[in-house]
Amino acid sequence: MSTAVTDPAPPRAVTAEERKVLAGTLVGTSIEWYDFFIYAQAAGLVLAPLFLAPVAESNPGLAQVLSFATIGISFLFRPLGAIVAGRLGDKIGRKKMLVFTLVMMGISTALIGVLPTYAAIGIAAPILLILLRILQGFSAGGEWGGAALMAVEHAPNGKRGFFGAFPQIGVPVGMILATFTLWVLTSSMSPEAFMEWGWRIPFLLSIVLIAVGYVIRKAVEESPVFEELLRRRKEASAPLGQLFRKNTKQVILTAVIFIANNAAGYLLIAYFATYATTALGMERPAVLLATTLASFGWLGFTLWGGRISDRLGRVRTFQIGYVFLALWAVPMWFLIDTGEILWYFVALFVMTFGLGLSYGPQAALYAEMFPANVRYSGVSIGYALGAILGGAFAPMIAEALMNQFHASWTIGVYIAIAAVISLIGVSLVKETKDVDLLD
Repeated sequence: MSTAVTDPAPPRAVTAEERKVLAGTLVGTSIEWYDFFIYAQAAGLVLAPLFLAPVAESNPGLAQVLSFATIGISFLFRPLGAIVAGRLGDKIGRKKMLVFTLVMMGISTALIGVLPTYAAIGIAAPILLILLRILQGFSAGGEWGGAALMAVEHAPNGKRGFFGAFPQIGVPVGMILATFTLWVLTSSMSPEAFMEWGWRIPFLLSIVLIAVGYVIRKAVEESPVFEELLRRRKEASAPLGQLFRKNTKQVILTAVIFIANNAAGYLLIAYFATYATTALGMERPAVLLATTLASFGWLGFTLWGGRISDRLGRVRTFQIGYVFLALWAVPMWFLIDTGEILWYFVALFVMTFGLGLSYGPQAALYAEMFPANVRYSGVSIGYALGAILGGAFAPMIAEALMNQFHASWTIGVYIAIAAVISLIGVSLVKETKDVDLLD
C-alpha cells in the first residue's frame, strides 16, 4: 500500500469532465447490476419451476435452494473476469475494459430472456441458463474495479470517497430498477401470465439499457492516473505477477472486508422478497414495492458513507457501518416475521444504514490500498474473492438455515458473524485517506 501523502489542496468545483465521469460510472454500474439483480430476483420468484421442473414437482424446497445456488455459481467465475479485466485494464486502460464488460453483461442477460424452459428443451435449459450465468459472473468480475478506479482516479483532492461512492450507488440503483420493473409487471398481469412470459421482459429490456450505457461510457476520457502511467511507461510491466509478489496481504484484506456487506446485500437483493412471499404469505407486489423503497435508503446512505469518509477516514466509516450491521442483523427478523408490510419495510430500510456506510467508502479505500500499476488487478480480484466468500451463496445458506432450524433469526446470527469478521479485517488496515495514487 502506498504511504506517501499528498499535500492538501483547496476545494474546487467539479469540472464538466468529472461530472461526465461520475455519470458514466454510475449509469454503467447501475445497468450492469440491474442485469445481475434481475437474475437474482427471478431466481427467487420463478426460475425453479421453469428450469428445474422435475425437482420443483418432487421437492419444492430443494428446487428453491438449487435456484439460489445458480446465483452463487456465477460468483465462482468473477475472479477469472477480474484477472482478465484487471490485467488488460492495467495494460490497455480502464475505459476499454468498462465498455467490454458492459456489452458482455447485456448480451448474456438478453439471451436469458429468450431461453427456452425445461418444458421445451429438457435438461439443456438449466445447462444453458448456467452458461449464461457464468458469462454474467465473468463480466461482473471485471466491471466494478474499472468503474471504481475511473471515479477515484478522476477525483480532486479531498473528494475521493465522494467520487468513489458513485459506482457504489450503482448497486442500489440497479436493484431499484430491477425490483421496480418486477413490481410493475407483477402488478399489471396475472401470476399465470407472469410465469408464462412476463418474467422475460426485464431481461429483454437490458438491450435498451446497454445501448444507453455504451454511448455514455464511450464519451468518458481515460483515467488521468493511467495516462500518467503510460507516460512513465509502467504499462510494460507484469502487473498480475507483481500483485501477488508484493500485495497478497492487501488482496486478502480487501476480500475479508467485503464479506459481510456482500452477504447482507444479497439477502436484500435476492432473499427477503422470496421469504416474505413464500414463508409469510405476504402479497408479492406489496413486498416488491417495499423492497424498492427500502433500496433508496441503501442509495442515500452509500453516497453519504463515501462523503463522510473524506472527513472521518475510510476505516472509521467502515467500522461504524459494520458495528451497526452486526447489532441490527438479528432484531430485524422479528420485525419481518410480523408479516406486516410496514415493519418489513422498516427492517430493510434500517439495515441499509449499515450497508451504506460499509459500501460507500469501498472504492476509495481499495484504490488507495494498491500501487497504481497493479491497482485494477488488485481491487478487482479482492472484490471478486470477497463476493465469493460473502454474497455468492448467501441466499442459499439462508434458505438452508431456514429449512434446518425453522427460525429466521438464525440467518441474522449468520450475518452478524460475517459483520464481525469484516470489522476485524478493516480494522487491520492503516488509514489510507489522502495517499498518493500515483505512487
